[in-house]
Amino acid sequence: MSTPTSLELPDRARRTTVSCARGAFAALEALPASGTCELGTALLVPGYTGSKEDFISLLGPLAAAGRRVIAIDMRGQYQTAGPDEPAAYDCPALAADITAVAKATDTTHLLGHSFGGLVAREAVLAGYTPGSLTLMSSGPSALPGPRAEDLRAMLAYLDGTPTQDLKAKIEEIWHSALAPQAIDSGVTPGILAFLKDRMLTNNPVGLVTMASNLLSAEDKTTELVNENVPTLVLYGEDDNAWPPMEQEHMAIRLGAEKFCIPGAGHNPNVEAPATTAHALTTFWNAAETT
Repeated sequence: MSTPTSLELPDRARRTTVSCARGAFAALEALPASGTCELGTALLVPGYTGSKEDFISLLGPLAAAGRRVIAIDMRGQYQTAGPDEPAAYDCPALAADITAVAKATDTTHLLGHSFGGLVAREAVLAGYTPGSLTLMSSGPSALPGPRAEDLRAMLAYLDGTPTQDLKAKIEEIWHSALAPQAIDSGVTPGILAFLKDRMLTNNPVGLVTMASNLLSAEDKTTELVNENVPTLVLYGEDDNAWPPMEQEHMAIRLGAEKFCIPGAGHNPNVEAPATTAHALTTFWNAAETT
C-alpha cells in the first residue's frame, strides 16, 4: 500500500478530470510555476491499491523542469469509477484506458509504478508508442515473495464472496490488518483517514481482479524489446516487491537505462522524491533530444 506523506498540492497543481474515448478519469495536473510548458507531457500511472495522490511529492519538481505532469486513478481506483465486471480490470482493458488518456493529454512520457508498470507495458505492446517508457518499481512478470503471499491470502479470504458483499469483507481486511500496519508505521491521522477512504472507495471487483493479474503476469520483456521505445527502469535499493536484482536484470534484457534510488523501497516517488524527480527529468530530457 503506497502511502503519501502529504495531500497538499504544490503551486500550479489542481484536481481535474481527463475525458477521453474510454471515459472520465480522475487526475492531478501540475504545470510549471512560471512560463510555458516547453517539454513533453508526462503521464503517471499508479500501482495496485494506489492512486494519483501517490505522486504528489513528485508533481512540483517534475513540473518545475518545464513540463506538464498528469497523474491519474486507473479505472476502478479511488475517484475513477469502474464497473463490477472483472474483464474491465484485466491488463489489456486497463492498457486501452491508458492509451486513450495518453492520446487525450498529448502525452510524451509514460510512467507506470508497480502494477501500473505492467499496465503501461501492455499499452506499448498493444501498439501505443510514447516518447519514453518508465517502469518504476515494476518487475518483468508476476509479483514474487512475501507480498505475493499477502495477496494470495487476501484472495483466499475473499474467495466465493458475492459481489455485493465484497466491500464489507474488504472493510474487515482494512480494520483487522491494513489499518494496524499503517498505525504501527507511524502514519498520521489525516493520512490514515485518506488511506481508509481510498481503500474502501476502490471498486472491490477491481481489487480482486488486479490482484489476480499481479499474481499471474507473464514475462513479456522480449516482446517489449521489439517495440524500440526508450525505456528507464527505476527502483529503490530496498524494494520489497520485485527484488532489485530482478529489476536490474530486466533492464539489461531490455537494453534500458536503469537507476537505483539509494535508501528507497518500493515507493521512491514518496520515499525519495527529489532524487526520483531528478532521475526522471534527466531521462526525459535526454529522450526528447535524441
